[in-house]
Amino acid sequence: MENRTAVVFGASGLVGGYLLEELIQHMGYSSIKVFSRRKLDFEHTKVIEHIVDIENIETYSEDLRGDDLFICLGTTRKKARTIKRYEELDRDMPVNIAREARKRGLKRIVVVSSLGANINSRSYYPRIKGEMEKGIKEAGFDKTVITRPSLLLGERKEFRLGERIAILFYKVFSFIMVGKLRLYRAIHARDLAKAMLVLLYRTDEKTIFLSDELQLLADSVKLNNK
Repeated sequence: MENRTAVVFGASGLVGGYLLEELIQHMGYSSIKVFSRRKLDFEHTKVIEHIVDIENIETYSEDLRGDDLFICLGTTRKKARTIKRYEELDRDMPVNIAREARKRGLKRIVVVSSLGANINSRSYYPRIKGEMEKGIKEAGFDKTVITRPSLLLGERKEFRLGERIAILFYKVFSFIMVGKLRLYRAIHARDLAKAMLVLLYRTDEKTIFLSDELQLLADSVKLNNK
């Protein structure tokens, strides 16, 4: 077993929850620091919980020590209520966390972004995600992985009407998503989590990975584990 420490933000969310399960099973990590606003609903000997006000980084920055940083944070316009607040949570907070973690010596980072992220987009959501990605890349980690999943499958703790409708649409029309449209196929959050760990240990210099690539990686892991 390697004696690595993972630092995780967003473990109480859809992707973060599955990622935490994968990290617990991974032989490369002896400890997992979880930073969140509320306590997890389970305990494990590997997991060290830090219940913090995530936005006030200065209050917990000394605990941001480890090897690999995983950021699975994200919100919706409805929850944020205002555009300014949405930008603070979805763009600025991940970047600020990454910068502080890099100062504390973390060397590798994996971030969940979104399919279509583009800093030059005229559409609001893709542009914000693109700006977040730019800040992450500029933080200066030795290894940076940015994942851009399509629609995420899995059981969320919160109800999102728009997402439920999109999932229903996907289930009805998924058969037409072949060829170039394969990129837009939904991906299960557990598969995304598996792919995140695989990518962190790859030696290529590529930074951004799209949804169809993530699915292929996850499928290869499942085949190897049979």
